[in-house]
Amino acid sequence: QVQVAESGGGSVHAGDSLRLSCDASGKSFSRYFMGWFRQGPGKEREFVAGIQFGGTNPYYIDYVKGRFIVSEESHKNTVYLQMNSLQSKLAAVYYCTIRGVTFSSIALRIDDYAYWGQGTKVTVSS
Repeated sequence: QVQVAESGGGSVHAGDSLRLSCDASGKSFSRYFMGWFRQGPGKEREFVAGIQFGGTNPYYIDYVKGRFIVSEESHKNTVYLQMNSLQSKLAAVYYCTIRGVTFSSIALRIDDYAYWGQGTKVTVSS
């Protein structure tokens, strides 16, 4: 059974950093695309960043480029999201998700992903 679990969320002040982790288990995820989504209060869930396990090119939505860094340790089935210079507008519940097929590429729609974690909340105070 596939399980996806995020950790690392919390409450920080504006300008602080956080590193989120996502641990996946239950099967091999070699060359699967892993995504990070965020959902702010009253807003739709949206793609933030992603990377392919064993791949080389991470992807970012424009407003987090230069601020967030996504990385992976494929041998551990773990993906990280390093979030720097956090601002209140970036506060949200962050979800880790995995596409359903190997050699999958970036996808921006929720429906393109098969496995989801429960989310980890990030609160930013000014």
